[in-house]
Amino acid sequence: MKRKYLVTLSLFGLFFFTSFMPNFEKNNAVVVLELFTSQGCSSCPSADTLLEKVGNEYKAENVFTLSYHVDYWDYIGWKDPFSQQQFTQKQRAYARKFKDNRIYTPAVVVNGKEHFVGSNRAKMYAKIKKYQQNKVNHTISLGAIDQKSNSIKFSYTIDGDISNAKARVVLAIQERITEVKRGENARRTLKNNNIVVTENYLTEVKNTGNYTIQIPEIVTKNDKLSVFLILENRRKDILGAGKKVL
Repeated sequence: MKRKYLVTLSLFGLFFFTSFMPNFEKNNAVVVLELFTSQGCSSCPSADTLLEKVGNEYKAENVFTLSYHVDYWDYIGWKDPFSQQQFTQKQRAYARKFKDNRIYTPAVVVNGKEHFVGSNRAKMYAKIKKYQQNKVNHTISLGAIDQKSNSIKFSYTIDGDISNAKARVVLAIQERITEVKRGENARRTLKNNNIVVTENYLTEVKNTGNYTIQIPEIVTKNDKLSVFLILENRRKDILGAGKKVL
């Protein structure tokens, strides 16, 4: 009788412990947050700050943050040094997908599937939580890096079905501080994170391969860089992503 009581108590203790202990088994779902921003936009610094905060909080949880600087604010008086026409066109392509007749900053696109105002903290965290629950069908890992003065070569592995998929390689500066002298943010010191400086699509997607990306002139020797490989379908829905910090 005593032995039976001890066994019952032990099972109860095990149930109690496992019920209230943290769940260490995490879903490996990837969340990619693409912020369309500009140093010439007075509403953007709050979104830039929120994106940095989120990136730091979810650093170990496959939440990837990217800043795409558009060029349609440059005429106001301050030319954003990171702005590119390519990124404005990228945002327009998303707008066509969402059947939206306008583009704006700050705007965040999450996993290529929906957009919202980039400074909306509550929505940002809600969307991260939502997309973290998605089923994982693709995992991407980046391997050996060979960095030279003007290029970066790396290896990659994609697990999962890649038929009809596209893949893009993104090179980003991890952080840069800029003193803005003119425009809506005149006399402000701005900090931007994961600033996209180059984005190229692979001509052919393979499960394993190597890729070399050129380093643009805007990158300085003091900049720390990150390389991303993002897999998407023909509708621009993001299927998976991998990251390598240099």
